[in-house]
Amino acid sequence: MPYICTLMTKFPLSLKLRIDWSEMDLYGHVNNVTYFKYIQAARVNYWEALGLSRMFDEEQKGPILASSGIDFRKPLHYPGNVIVHSGIDSIGNSSFSILHKLLNEKNEVCAEGKHVVVLYDFKNNQKMMVSNDMRKLIEEMESKGNF
Repeated sequence: MPYICTLMTKFPLSLKLRIDWSEMDLYGHVNNVTYFKYIQAARVNYWEALGLSRMFDEEQKGPILASSGIDFRKPLHYPGNVIVHSGIDSIGNSSFSILHKLLNEKNEVCAEGKHVVVLYDFKNNQKMMVSNDMRKLIEEMESKGNF
């Protein structure tokens, strides 16, 4: 039976990104594909905060993206910024999910995204378990959330 720890995320990490004019579509708002770019940047920001980039450099072990999705709520417009708040939703045996809330400059939720990330051993070409140390690190980071 899989181990799943569900956390009530408080979104401990935030990333502010500038909206570029080139991200606009024919209808005058940010193209839906660009939202995926925003949550990708936030996902990598979270990975780096957990030390997963360093783990890959040192051990050839790290995260891979298994799933990505977004629910759109309001359009974003140029000029402006988008703020992406990120936090862990749940931790399984070899994976965890990251939730993202994308806000405009009025602090309105414009989209909500989710990534499922699997930890992977690139040397042995197989998924790996989320260690107890990684679980503790995630839980510590999540406890510092403020959104």
